[in-house]
Amino acid sequence: MRIVPTTFDHPDVVKLNDLVQQEYAERYGGEGDVTPLDPAMFQPPNGLFLVAYDERDRPVATGGWRAMDENEENYRDGDAELKRMFVIREARRQGLSRRILALLEEDARQAGRIRMVLETGTMQPEAMALYESSGYAPAEKFGVYRDEPNSRCYAKPLR
Repeated sequence: MRIVPTTFDHPDVVKLNDLVQQEYAERYGGEGDVTPLDPAMFQPPNGLFLVAYDERDRPVATGGWRAMDENEENYRDGDAELKRMFVIREARRQGLSRRILALLEEDARQAGRIRMVLETGTMQPEAMALYESSGYAPAEKFGVYRDEPNSRCYAKPLR
């Protein structure tokens, strides 16, 4: 597998983002994740977006982080928020999420971010297990879904 930095509006990312939105809609109902995201949010040094390609050069996984600071949605100064961690069904259980997560954590740390935060939900038990086994602990809820009962927020110090 090859993991490379790219832009959030790259055609391969758009394709995988459509798939993850479809999966969110299947798991939770509705239209998927409505968190407003702009490609500029993932531009270094204030973020990074990665895409993984398999041996046939097909895009199979994504993940990114964006810088967030204290605001009305309960973020804290120095936060780096994980977004769009996703692996297509055929490429799961090969360690791709862990590889992408480690790369994103290191990049956010190098960018001076203090903690990595993320929001997932109870209908994604495999995501919750990944984050918990990677050192993430439950955190005060933040973001668009902070008032949703199925929302689960996690944080991990980067220093």
